[in-house]
Amino acid sequence: MDLTGSGAGDMHPCCRRALRHVAARAAGRPVEASLRISLNFHPDRVAAGRPILRALATDGSYLSQFATGTSNGGLTAHPGGDRWRWEQSMFGGAYDDAPAHVRPVYGGLNFRHKVVGAAPRFGSAHLRLTAAALARATFCYPDSVLEPTAFAVAERMSLIDLATADRQDELDDYIEAHVHGGVRLDRDVEALVLDPSYRNTEVETAARRLPCPLEWHPGFRLSVAELHRHPGYRGPRYVDLGTALADDGHLTPRLIGDAARSGNHDQQDLKRVWHYLARFGAPAGPPT
Repeated sequence: MDLTGSGAGDMHPCCRRALRHVAARAAGRPVEASLRISLNFHPDRVAAGRPILRALATDGSYLSQFATGTSNGGLTAHPGGDRWRWEQSMFGGAYDDAPAHVRPVYGGLNFRHKVVGAAPRFGSAHLRLTAAALARATFCYPDSVLEPTAFAVAERMSLIDLATADRQDELDDYIEAHVHGGVRLDRDVEALVLDPSYRNTEVETAARRLPCPLEWHPGFRLSVAELHRHPGYRGPRYVDLGTALADDGHLTPRLIGDAARSGNHDQQDLKRVWHYLARFGAPAGPPT
């Protein structure tokens, strides 16, 4: 396969082995060059004891959970853990002996052109990667937690038809992407896209220190009245928690982030409140 994307020249050999392994299992036509990979995350959380945007500014790169020890999904990135085992299967053992910082980072292929990124389940913000990053990415559908059997690379992309035909919840309808060879903010990121609830906050201040452009999407916002219409989605207790966290009758990402940093709430409970906001309070329209 043609590895001409940014960062391809200095890729670790295990990254090349992983890409070749997946390419051999892939089929289909090349992906449209206009599509982008996005990495969704919560911009106001703490990673390894540091605010995540401050950590990004210091490191200059977006790192995998093997390196950070944090995740917005399951945290099983250790030898013998589920994430380690899934990567061993997906990438033919290419990363079995690799250092943590070499492993791929996870995102989604934004084939649905969502203004909030491909996989808002994992956060209200996203890094939109350059077109060049497509050449050193692998893809699967559905999420690797489900141990899928359908894989792709940018040159052989059959997953869009598969995902489009599938009937999934809107938080589960993404094509998972794995970017090999690192994600540097000054080289591989077109923009950091934030929710407007973070305007004039420390999050915006930190974001403007990063070596990539800052953009804003229209914003997640969920009324308490709408929240109460969906008690069965994640459960009534999370409706009650979301109601308690709301300000002026509405939930926003910033309010959930404030609760997460307060230490007064179980993080898994807050994750489910976020799922309510991401599912029923997502915006529509172009980024600003």
